[in-house]
Formats: sequence, structure tokens, C-alpha cells
Amino acid sequence: MNGAAQLEENIDIVYLWVDGSDPLWRAKRRAARAGQGGTQHLARHGDVEGRYRDNGELRFNLRALQTFFPGHGHVYLVTDDQVPHWLVPGDRLTVISHRALMPPAALPVFDSSHIESYLHHIPGLAERFIYLNDDVFFGCAVDPQAWFGADGVAVYADVAAMADYEAVQAHQSAPVNASVLSRQWLSQRYPQYRHDGRALAHAPRPMLKSRMHELERVAPQLFAKARQTIFRSWHAPSIVADLLPRWLIHTGHAVWRDVQPRYVSTGDSDAAQQFEELIGEFGRIPFFCINDTSDDAHPGAASLRGVAQVLAKLLPNPCRFELGGDGLADLAAAA
Repeated sequence: MNGAAQLEENIDIVYLWVDGSDPLWRAKRRAARAGQGGTQHLARHGDVEGRYRDNGELRFNLRALQTFFPGHGHVYLVTDDQVPHWLVPGDRLTVISHRALMPPAALPVFDSSHIESYLHHIPGLAERFIYLNDDVFFGCAVDPQAWFGADGVAVYADVAAMADYEAVQAHQSAPVNASVLSRQWLSQRYPQYRHDGRALAHAPRPMLKSRMHELERVAPQLFAKARQTIFRSWHAPSIVADLLPRWLIHTGHAVWRDVQPRYVSTGDSDAAQQFEELIGEFGRIPFFCINDTSDDAHPGAASLRGVAQVLAKLLPNPCRFELGGDGLADLAAAA
């Protein structure tokens, strides 16, 4: 197999990451909030601490990636000029600054939906890539055909969340409003469009770079609206998390997949039981999410301590991208 063919077969990995405890970043966030002039457009849970808090998820996410998908392509970590102190970038991992993807006038940005709308512009990104929030993990061996099959890329629905509203709702969650906005645009553009009222699951998102570029050409006004936010807004479209998968399904490039993923909500009263169920299913579930729903809890709260403890139990071995892993050999070779 020649090098070009091998490159075409690669499945790259893209993460967003933020360290919400960084004093410089927090100062930018405070200044941005002060300049907003109000919170009337802020989405539910759109600027709580849990949206930015680092509970160590990325380190363990990379361990899960190496454990369950060792044949992945290049890893891109998109951050606001932040680099985890334990990370070892190298020939398989590149840190991408927001400044390298977005125009200076748009920065700083604290809305992941805004940032996601630029992912297909990452230099060198493969045609096929999987985008993950750092709290969404692979949970068993990855079969590329399950994500990029002959019938299209996989789209997973959340059967517990329905979005049957005719218009966006200020009190509703961002995924529900995203579904409403997607339906409005798709129905107007495609008379034969049939909407599935389920919200999309917290899952890895397989993407086709060429399709993202095509959607940006087809829907420039939606991309522009998604890129007007500073913080997550309840009336702004979510391109990657909702519109793109639904558009791919309608255009024949994606299919719905049924699965029962494990979702852990750290703010729930039964979070400990949810963690125990995750431990019991680990290695047999395609993916799982540990969502920080503790909102504005203190970083040392009991509801959060269990995150790293459980992940360390499930994924104890360092990966090549962290100090103490195989990445140390890369550092020595570069010295």
C-alpha cells in the first residue's frame, strides 16, 4: 500500500480542551462576561464552572484511545493557548491554538459550538476524523467500520431526550434547541426532509472533512450565526453537535445507530451507583460519557473526586502522550 493510500485510510482524532482553573484564562472569561451586557441569550448551563472544569478527563481519554484504538491517525488538541503540564506532543499529537483556526476579532471564545465550526480547517486533518469532547471516552475496542461503514458514518441518538418544539426555548438544554434549529433549516431547504425528534447522544462524532466544507458552502449564514457567540447561546445553531449529523443522514452520508451507552452525571444523587455500573460495563460498551453536571461546585467537592478515581481504576497505565508513558522516549530522542 502506498503512502497516499495509507494516509487516506487514517482516522484522525480531534479534542477540545480547556483548563478552567488557569488564572489568565479566568481573567479573559471575566472580561468577556463583563462585555456581554447581559445574559439574556446565555444557554441553560451555558457558563457554569462545570463546562470548563478539568477533572483530569483528557489524560484518561488518551489512555482509552491508546487502549481501544491504537491504530488511530494523528491527534489534534484544540485549546486556547493552553497545554496540559503532563502532555508530550510529538509526531502523533499536535496542539492547535484557537488563534490558528479563528480570526482575531472572534477571540476569545468560550462556546465549544463556535470553536467546533472551524474543526475542518485544521491544517493536515485527514478526510475521516472522530471528534470527542474530553469527557466522552471509547469504552471497548474500536471497529472503524462501526464508525465509518459502507452505509455512512454513525450517528447515535439519545432516546431519553426529545426535541419536539416548534421554536427554540430559553429554558431548554442546548442539545434540544440545537435539534429545533436544525429542523427549521433542513425543512426549509429540503422539502422532503423528515426530522427525528431525538436529541443526539453524548458520543464520539465521526466526521468527513469534505462534507463539513460542503455544508459550510451550503449554509454560510448558519456558520456565521454559530460564530457570533462568545458564550453558549440558546438561539445559536450547533453545527457539529447536531446540524451536520442530521444533514449527513438526509444526504445519504450517515445512518442512525442504536446503542445503549453509559452516561454518568456527576451532579446526580446516585452518581456513585452510575460509576459502579460504568466499572461493570467497561470494556464492553462502545463509548461512555462522564458529564460534569456539578455546575458551580467547589473543585474539591465529593461529587467530583470520584471522576479521576474511577478513571484511574479503569485506565491505570500511562499512554505515549503523557509524561511517564512511552512519550518519555520521544523526549529523550528529541533532546
